[in-house]
Amino acid sequence: MPAGGSSLFSGFRVLGLYSNHVPHALRYHLKHREFYVVTAVGRSFHTFNVNRLGIVAVSNSLPDDITCLAADRMLVFAATGRLISAFARNKEVVMHYNGHEQEVRLLLPLGDQLISADSGGDVIVWDVQSGEVYLRLHFDPATFDVSAMMHPSTYLNKVLLGSSQGALQLWNIKTSKLLFTFAGWSAGVTVLQQSPAVDVVGVGTATGRIVIHNIRLDETLMSFTQDWGPITSLSFRTDGPPIVASGSPQGHIAFWDLERRQLVTQHRHAHKTSIAGATFLQGEPILVTNGADNAIKVWIFDQEGGGARLLRIRQGHSAPPTTIHHHGNDGKNILSAGQDGTLQSFSTVHERFNKNLGHGSVNKKKEKKKKKGLTYEELRLPAITAFSSSVTRQSDWDGIIACHRDRLATTTWNYQRCTMGAHHLQPPGSRRGAIATAVDITSCGNFAVIGSSCGRVDVYNLQSGLHRGCYGDDEKAHNGVVRGIATDTLNQLTLTTGSDWLLKFWRFKSKKLEEEMKLNTAPASMKLHRESGMLALALDDFTLVVVDIETRRVVRKFAGHHGNINDMTFSPDGRWLVTVAMDCTIRTWDLPSGSLVDCFLVATAPVSVSLSPTGDFLATAHVDSLGLYLWTNKSLCGPVGLRPLPADYQPAVETLPGVTVEETEQEVNSEEEEDVYQSAEQLGAELVTLSLLPESRWKSLLHLDEIKKRNKPVAPPAAPAAAPFFLPTVPGLTPRFATQTQSEHETQSKVLNWGVLSQRSEFICTLESALTTGSFDQPLRLLKDCGPAALSVELNSLGPEGGGARELLLVFIQMIDSMLASGRDFDLAHAYLALFLKLHLRSLSQDATAMEALNHLSSRLEKGWAELQASFDQSLCLLSYAKSALL
Repeated sequence: MPAGGSSLFSGFRVLGLYSNHVPHALRYHLKHREFYVVTAVGRSFHTFNVNRLGIVAVSNSLPDDITCLAADRMLVFAATGRLISAFARNKEVVMHYNGHEQEVRLLLPLGDQLISADSGGDVIVWDVQSGEVYLRLHFDPATFDVSAMMHPSTYLNKVLLGSSQGALQLWNIKTSKLLFTFAGWSAGVTVLQQSPAVDVVGVGTATGRIVIHNIRLDETLMSFTQDWGPITSLSFRTDGPPIVASGSPQGHIAFWDLERRQLVTQHRHAHKTSIAGATFLQGEPILVTNGADNAIKVWIFDQEGGGARLLRIRQGHSAPPTTIHHHGNDGKNILSAGQDGTLQSFSTVHERFNKNLGHGSVNKKKEKKKKKGLTYEELRLPAITAFSSSVTRQSDWDGIIACHRDRLATTTWNYQRCTMGAHHLQPPGSRRGAIATAVDITSCGNFAVIGSSCGRVDVYNLQSGLHRGCYGDDEKAHNGVVRGIATDTLNQLTLTTGSDWLLKFWRFKSKKLEEEMKLNTAPASMKLHRESGMLALALDDFTLVVVDIETRRVVRKFAGHHGNINDMTFSPDGRWLVTVAMDCTIRTWDLPSGSLVDCFLVATAPVSVSLSPTGDFLATAHVDSLGLYLWTNKSLCGPVGLRPLPADYQPAVETLPGVTVEETEQEVNSEEEEDVYQSAEQLGAELVTLSLLPESRWKSLLHLDEIKKRNKPVAPPAAPAAAPFFLPTVPGLTPRFATQTQSEHETQSKVLNWGVLSQRSEFICTLESALTTGSFDQPLRLLKDCGPAALSVELNSLGPEGGGARELLLVFIQMIDSMLASGRDFDLAHAYLALFLKLHLRSLSQDATAMEALNHLSSRLEKGWAELQASFDQSLCLLSYAKSALL
């Protein structure tokens, strides 16, 4: 029977994917004044802002994995095999460049050209806009295998090429001429980097040597050597101190002083894998690095002695996760244990809430004594194989317990402190070669129950780490490997199952066996839904068994998987059981009906699954995948018709979800203007459109006199009379000062007629020209730019008293009439007309032509208001009916 995909789950997003082995590309946005880092993740690339390391863009997927990245001011270039694609706005493919016959491994944007080099020796110069080949160069890989490219600063149309044989060549790509050949240093060139000084470049070699070379004089200025293998990246600091940073395959970073010609400091294990890329921000003491360990790190140089500290980080698992569980009752955090030995917490809300609980240590006190970044590999614990968590008492003591590969001792972890706990729980008198296989924490959060491969089941107190007993006679609960442990809600029962085909029920407190059940085959794993008392067991014959722990009977049996069942989880209400297996299927079983209700295929086999306590998201981890994939539960968004699927049901393949951008982080990451929809100024001729001006620009026009009167000061400040330098005196024996008398000229009025001094404003000039053109858009635009006081002055100047003329009054009436006829700026037309009539009604009433125009305008006003009143009445009537009617 053909299938149509999952009817219950749909792909939502993936968590924990940040970077891979491809070096990052750095961009600077002039408008935002912010740096962005672009990293490759499989078939797409992600763009993060360096200030917060928040993801702002995710590109569309390409047909194959990205092998190299490059970026300029406008575009991001990504190579996949022989194909090169150009992305605009960090998302959309706008151009393809086809022409290479081998895999492209180097990209270099240079102005309007893009230079690419492949493994076959071809170097092609592309025209970015047209996509045409501008120049093609071919090198024999046996004599000159291009391994690095760079553009020397101020060298117009010049490209410096480095080879794995050690030689360097300087080419002019415009004339297609070889300008100079550098002999090299008897070692393959891995990195070429421009220094802040003109003519000086940094060369990294495969032997670990760093050469600072002057290409103009062909003179080596200085050289350094690191002991960690080839140079994987070089970057010069440009904010002042003459520092160059070099990366290594071991994940170490060295910082060299170019003035003192010595090593300044080093950061060992900056990344768990090789340093893919390291770049200093232009003019800032900040270094951005990425590596194949799925991490992006930002370092700041503010330590004494020129040292750097970690400023920001985004990291996931460097090896595929093996076990995942939701932590807490809100379903917002997912605990994940990976093959890299770390335990991490991923937030479904935002990446800033992610936590890294770190790597387990055999002896935590000894590891605290390590100095200068030195790591003792023998102190690190192997990967976690199984773990259990509880939030009940996590604020008081450790709330996570974990089993490690090939180890009997289990470790405790503290979620709130994001670190490994102090206890290593190991049963006393244990058999050599035994390992811990299953763990569980009680619902009260006080006890941990641990099963081992020798058949022991032990109980420990999580607060003190003391051993509190074991189950079974002769300290042995099963005659084989313990494969599952669970405790009920009230700590009355402990359920264990093992490779001896038995399911046993124990009293938790007395540790006595109450009952055992024989299974048809050996169980592989076990999962208990505490609220409903349903216990699910996955058997080695690829079948499922559901046991009711109250009646202690098998209530459901499910068959349909064609591979080992890796994990299973219950829905919050206990109605569904979701299982994942090596046959690449994710199946949902309905317990009340006892049937399969949903099934779909994925590209890679899922190894772990967890359904959130709120039921909104299903999380899965897959083989050879570093991310956690979230699937949305469609039943929470609307009705979903679930029907029993037939036995011959053929599931369809569902695509794994990709990364989504947080709404709070979305930004425009190119200097191109996006195509934003512009609404029309008038949607319909029969409609009325209001202006977008604030009410303060037109609502107070009729009350300007009152506003001026209210804001008038009580007593205006009087300037003191200026005294003359020589005070006049009255002639006589007694010296007296002469008093000034007002002259006849001073008693005359200084108030002049406004019409004498007035000049025609720009508004009046455009109003007169509008009479001939018939368009009043320009004078209306000028009025919109005026404030209330300036608007009153402009309307005053229309009359003869203000220096205007009778014709201007008639033209203004025509402008208001055209505004009402078009239906645009309805509020402004009424406000302007009211102020106009207030100022000039007396003079207009004496002009017959003006009165005729006003009567025509009055009829248009009444008609428009009648239509609006009818619409208002209809809407009010409908609203009143909807509020009072019994629906």
